Amino acid sequence: MRLGVLGLVAVGAIASGCGAETVKQSAVKVDPAVQKQQAQAAKAAAAAKVKANELGQIPVLMYHRIIEKPGSQDDRTPAKFRADLERLARDGYVPITAAEYVTGKIDIPAGRHPVVLTFDDSSPSQLTLDELGVPKADTAVAILREMAAKHPGFRAVATFYVTRDMFGKSTREEQAQTLMWLKDNGFDIGNHTRDHVNLRERSQKDVADQIGSIQQQVKSLAAISPVTLALPYGNQPKVKEWALRGKAGEGVYNHGGVFLAGYTPAPAPFTKTFDPLGIPRIRAMDKTGDCTQFCSTAWLDWLKSNPDMRYTSDGDGSTVAFPKFKAPFLRKGFAAGALPY
Repeated sequence: MRLGVLGLVAVGAIASGCGAETVKQSAVKVDPAVQKQQAQAAKAAAAAKVKANELGQIPVLMYHRIIEKPGSQDDRTPAKFRADLERLARDGYVPITAAEYVTGKIDIPAGRHPVVLTFDDSSPSQLTLDELGVPKADTAVAILREMAAKHPGFRAVATFYVTRDMFGKSTREEQAQTLMWLKDNGFDIGNHTRDHVNLRERSQKDVADQIGSIQQQVKSLAAISPVTLALPYGNQPKVKEWALRGKAGEGVYNHGGVFLAGYTPAPAPFTKTFDPLGIPRIRAMDKTGDCTQFCSTAWLDWLKSNPDMRYTSDGDGSTVAFPKFKAPFLRKGFAAGALPY
């Protein structure tokens, strides 16, 4: 009888112990809301560590021809273009496309800064393929790929604003071949109007025809629709919205952004100051004449000396990180991803 009682006590103790363990395990479950808060706090701490500022300014550099003997101040020699890229890599910049910029898809490593490289007029000096489909030496694309191989993390991407000349190619097959190469290798193709005309005094019909026709040409050749437009000479039409969206026959366009020709860094797409109708670019030039203050070398120097004004990534493409006191500048549409610290 006594053994039976002891057995029951032992069984009871075992049962009691298991129950206690079960209670103990359930007690340590963390509330999902608390977990989310902790994760957000960790992200904010990481952003603060690299001094992330995704409401800062972004340089959008404007290039034209890359040639040994410049014919105008807009041309750049291969040697100087290499030096430009070396400096960008050294200063912690990572190239993104104009399409990525206007859509806010800026996904670069923590502590790094985005730069948009743009090339106007679709010159053969920007991209010419040899018989094996390889970019010829000293073209802009070849130099970009060379720099990316030399500097891990430096992306070989850029935006090429095309006209009907299409890199000097006269047949549709050659044009398609060149555009498809750019598309397949991660480059961005933008609209620069069919004939590179000044849109300032043109009618709405003329503006739509110039933009819509090249939009349709690119779509028919490479099955893509340019996301952005670079205005010839930087001149906006009488009604700015005409450049952003319109239609000419089958050429329908609805751009995410329209780029000017100078003279300052561009605001982050997450800020209230971002204006898709007129995004500034910076001419790629050394400090000389007007460029002592307003071209690429001068502005890159200024951004380096004023790091609090420059866009610095937190390394997470799903958030918009910034110091708390900058919160009033955040666009409402990006509030859900805001990460103030």
